[in-house]
Amino acid sequence: MADAPTFSEETLEAGRKLCVGPVEFVLGAASLVQLPEGNRPEIAFAGRSNVGKSSLINAVLNRKNLARSSAEPGKTRELNYFDVGPGKLWLVDLPGFGYAKVSRDQQAKWVQLTKRYLRGRANLRRVFLLVDSRRGLMDTDLETMAMLDTAAVNYQIVLTKADKIKKTELDAVTAKIEAKLKKNPAAHPIPRVTSSEKGYGIAELRAEIGQFVES
Repeated sequence: MADAPTFSEETLEAGRKLCVGPVEFVLGAASLVQLPEGNRPEIAFAGRSNVGKSSLINAVLNRKNLARSSAEPGKTRELNYFDVGPGKLWLVDLPGFGYAKVSRDQQAKWVQLTKRYLRGRANLRRVFLLVDSRRGLMDTDLETMAMLDTAAVNYQIVLTKADKIKKTELDAVTAKIEAKLKKNPAAHPIPRVTSSEKGYGIAELRAEIGQFVES
């Protein structure tokens, strides 16, 4: 398994200041016509339902309930926009994949909305694709990666819930994902390993995000 690139103290601090500073929920967009102006860098978080997306966003932004989590799979049903900075960055919480309690028609609508968003958002700098470290890449993750490759959208795998798995197992999962990423043209080659509960990897993820904002 390759070592993830390290960041300078300056880069880590810039990412921290950006992410723990002012942030505000702006809107939940159910269609592309509702999207705010693409006048700044934009990043998005994507992943299966129950992967810990809301918890990770809250951890990154140093909030408890900014991104609302729920026991109901597929609770995020719109493109939820957060103004970070303010005015420096759009952070987007995308609908979760693999919904358990909605119709196939509704699932299809959310998938199409996400696909149109990915193809048409010129200021989108990176999608952070969350993967449960206990499960590794699943079929829906691979489908999402293929969609991102087709749309030529830069994306990075972020492993969640790293505290729930043994280190040897985590290393094996990470190495397997790294090998897969070499074959995906739009993928960042190195995944990030995180734990929202323990705070592991949060500083580095903030640094990744901060690099898209001009100082």
